[in-house]
Amino acid sequence: MTKLFLTLHVLAAIVAVGPVTVAASMFPPALRRARRAPDDPDPRAALRTLHRVCRVYAVLGIAVPVFGFATASSLGVLGSAWLIASVVLTAGAAAILALAILPAQERALATLGEADGKAAGRRLAMLAGVFNLLWATVTVLMIVRPGSTTGA
Repeated sequence: MTKLFLTLHVLAAIVAVGPVTVAASMFPPALRRARRAPDDPDPRAALRTLHRVCRVYAVLGIAVPVFGFATASSLGVLGSAWLIASVVLTAGAAAILALAILPAQERALATLGEADGKAAGRRLAMLAGVFNLLWATVTVLMIVRPGSTTGA
């Protein structure tokens, strides 16, 4: 069962988290393009698509910790420091996505034709960068696993 849980955990991480990190990073440049051409429908459509990708894959991303806990339980490492750190970082990334990035994207879409909004785009870029950095750190922890028996 451990191999199945680990496979599902890794697949969920690739399929769910990957698109969110890319779409969240692509949103701020697309927002800048949309603000430069407010009458052009193409940048607006791109923004709506990127936001939808972030929303949908955020929900699918719930599978990552579910399969991660199943894997950790079957390996008997639930109390390991690297796993606890990964859980905390994952929770932080999820909070940034759910409480900051998605609402900011929605506000940006709602106010696209209004005020300048350069600060909102910069803030979204910074939030996406922090979100991606947290996931990169979790990935490193999952690979290196301090104290693991892999010999790596």
